[in-house]
Amino acid sequence: MNCGASPSLKEGIPMITWSFLFLLVAVAAGIFGFLGIAGTAAGIAKMLFIAFLILFVASFFTGRKGRT
Repeated sequence: MNCGASPSLKEGIPMITWSFLFLLVAVAAGIFGFLGIAGTAAGIAKMLFIAFLILFVASFFTGRKGRT
């Protein structure tokens, strides 16, 4: 029984999850001294997070329905 707590495999992984995953990769790579990988992962995490925020704001305003 799926109560909506986690996405099914058909739905895929939410974009915010990918952002946090790349952020964790960047932090781990930075700790171990892999500066090239850390910079790339941090850049990807930043781009995905900004895209998530833009899509969230757009869907928030377009998905609202007035009371009639």
